[in-house]
Amino acid sequence: MNRQISGWTTGVAVVTGIFAGIALWATVAGAQEIRDDLRDIRGDRQDIRRDTRDIREDRGEIRQDNREIRQDARELRGDRQSLRDAIKSGDPQAIRNARRELRQDRREMRHDVAERHHDVRDLRQDRHERHGDVRDLRHDRRELRRDVHARRAG
Repeated sequence: MNRQISGWTTGVAVVTGIFAGIALWATVAGAQEIRDDLRDIRGDRQDIRRDTRDIREDRGEIRQDNREIRQDARELRGDRQSLRDAIKSGDPQAIRNARRELRQDRREMRHDVAERHHDVRDLRQDRHERHGDVRDLRHDRRELRRDVHARRAG
């Protein structure tokens, strides 16, 4: 009889040990999931800050491009007036110089417009990336809440 109780006690002890091990593993696994979620949230925040900084820089570049385009437009108006004056004067050298200036300023303006187009595309891409990072942050926060709730309940 003593052996039966001893065997039964040993069985209960083994089963209890197994359940304790599972509970301990679940606790450690839950803590690890929470740590991973917190690390993911920290990384998402850094990504959002970087994307916001990139967006701010892109906006500044677009503003600078717009200033250059306005300046080029003023120069073109002046060059057209210079060409009209040169044509009125009839001086062939002055006409050539005015046309050359007009061509050069048109080329600069096209270059500035193309540069602004590139900067606008970069801005759009950075906004898209930030939107994805914000979505990831929300997802990671939801996972964190779920993991914390599961750990408290379990």
